[in-house]
Amino acid sequence: MDLQPKISEAIAEHLTVIEQLTAMSSLILQVAGELVATLRRQGKVVLCGNGGSASNAQHIAAEMQGIRAHPGTSQGLLALVLTENTALFTAISNDVGYSAAFRRQVEAIVRKDDLVIGLSTSGRSPNVIEAIRAARQLGARTVALLGESGPLADIADIAICIPSTSVPRIQEAHMLIGHLICELAQRMTTGEYQTRFAAHAG
Repeated sequence: MDLQPKISEAIAEHLTVIEQLTAMSSLILQVAGELVATLRRQGKVVLCGNGGSASNAQHIAAEMQGIRAHPGTSQGLLALVLTENTALFTAISNDVGYSAAFRRQVEAIVRKDDLVIGLSTSGRSPNVIEAIRAARQLGARTVALLGESGPLADIADIAICIPSTSVPRIQEAHMLIGHLICELAQRMTTGEYQTRFAAHAG
């Protein structure tokens, strides 16, 4: 069986999706601006997602930890992922329900100065939806990274919808957006971007 054409098809599909992100430049800049605003008010970023989106959330949070308010200072952006504490995550899922696994944590740790980012390729993940709703009720800013549609697009303050139904292609686009918003936020705060702080994520 010749699978070479499948590789070419996947790469072509990836490039098509990524090229369409250019049309979303203003939204990407808005999210970068939200990171900067969160840093300046000494808030934190809280991310959540399931499966591959949980992995993306962890990667993006690692990149965010390197954003500094000023060159050579220790003031940086705190970023947390709601799947990091497996004991807490599984306890809430078991005792209350999986759909509440993120919401309960948001209710406990999120404040109005914070930013909550939810990742969902379908845009319909119940636990991510509940987290974003809870964050908004608390007065925090919210961002959603989605596929081409889903109820999350109407709930979050800013929603970036990837024009694709392919889970891998959507997740690849989310990672590029994650890298971009971190780079842009660093440029907004210090006028420069150093890749050294992102090296550990690779």
